Amino acid sequence: MTATEKIGRPNQRTRTRKDLLQAAARLMRRGSTPTLEEVAEEALVSRATAYRYFPSVEALLVEAAVDVAVPGPEDLFRDETSRDPVLRLQRVETALHDMIAANEPLVRTVLAHSIQRGMRADEDGRLPRRQNRRTPLIEAALEPARHQFKPAVLRELTRALALVMGPEATIVVKDVLQLGDAEARRVKRWAIRALVEAARRPAEDD
Repeated sequence: MTATEKIGRPNQRTRTRKDLLQAAARLMRRGSTPTLEEVAEEALVSRATAYRYFPSVEALLVEAAVDVAVPGPEDLFRDETSRDPVLRLQRVETALHDMIAANEPLVRTVLAHSIQRGMRADEDGRLPRRQNRRTPLIEAALEPARHQFKPAVLRELTRALALVMGPEATIVVKDVLQLGDAEARRVKRWAIRALVEAARRPAEDD
């Protein structure tokens, strides 16, 4: 298998999963509660393919509802003039935090489905269990400042930031640390700033 094939196949699987989510969202916007077969037809994939990605139509529809609630990079940064990575990343965190707060039962259900799938012995480990919505937002936030970081550092920073944003971070601050909303936001903003400052140090020390 070539390097291109190794990269392309996971990317294709991610796109297929996204196509199913978008197809479900389109059908729901038309006022229907679609079956998995109807979503598969709308997404132009087979029913068997749809079942490989989502074990039930309930799991698909719940995640589709969450998927459409997450803003895309273009929408989030359309009116943003700042090039400061910390401010831009904090904008991402605020958007995700607000989305999760407004859709918490659905978000927790999506998390539960992904955990359950990960525990299944027959689960195909090559298929993405979750849609990666935060990384495109993080990458867009960092784009104006990417010249400030070495490529390897930028890659690690992007990954580290994904740990302090999104549903899992919300579970930690709310369930584990039992923080109130304002303090949870403050802690996550602090973590974002600390990570960016840590990533800048190697470049400053050279």
